[in-house]
Amino acid sequence: MKIKIMITLIVGLSMLMMISCESGDDFSPSSDAYNTQVLSQIDETILAFPADSLSEDEVAGLLLMREEEKLARDVYIHLYETWGLRIFNNIAASEATHMYALKVLLDRYELEDPILQDVMGEFANEKLAGLYASMTVSGDSSLTNALLVGATIEDLDIYDLMELTEETDNEDILYAYDNLTRGSRNHIRSFVSQLNRNNLVYNPQFISASLLDSILDTPKEKGSW
Repeated sequence: MKIKIMITLIVGLSMLMMISCESGDDFSPSSDAYNTQVLSQIDETILAFPADSLSEDEVAGLLLMREEEKLARDVYIHLYETWGLRIFNNIAASEATHMYALKVLLDRYELEDPILQDVMGEFANEKLAGLYASMTVSGDSSLTNALLVGATIEDLDIYDLMELTEETDNEDILYAYDNLTRGSRNHIRSFVSQLNRNNLVYNPQFISASLLDSILDTPKEKGSW
């Protein structure tokens, strides 16, 4: 019995060390200088596009994505606190930048921000509140489940952003959605890579399997945010 417990501990620690060492620094806007530079660029670029009228679908899409990016950030912060893996902390920082870009758009079009107070795990959207609760419970149960949660969040983000991109022709919104989608593709590459290193497969729940394969077969995409 003691031998079995020891083997289990060794395997678990080996897996933790493998992921920790190989998570990399793909997304690390950690310094104040970097954040200031990127946020300033987001402001300048988005506001350089012409403002246009918004349809109800475009308004709903901006409100959804503002909180969906918060969902990603909040879950990753929680999972970083649980597991201490750098990949969660780094991508949480990226999601915070995405939240900022959407706030720029909300302010530009004088839309009420659904995030009245930025409290971890609290959402105006009940569906997202439910996802936060279920995803944090699942992610806390095991390290592999935490990585699966990460892949699932990015899977959902890509799906929703692709749908919303089809519903708008506003250049500023399209620019933001394009950057967010690229970020999510990079994020899902990172999570799936960690799972594959441990002989685990992620089966997409929202986008098609062929689209996921296409994303994974493409190298990391460059972009400032």
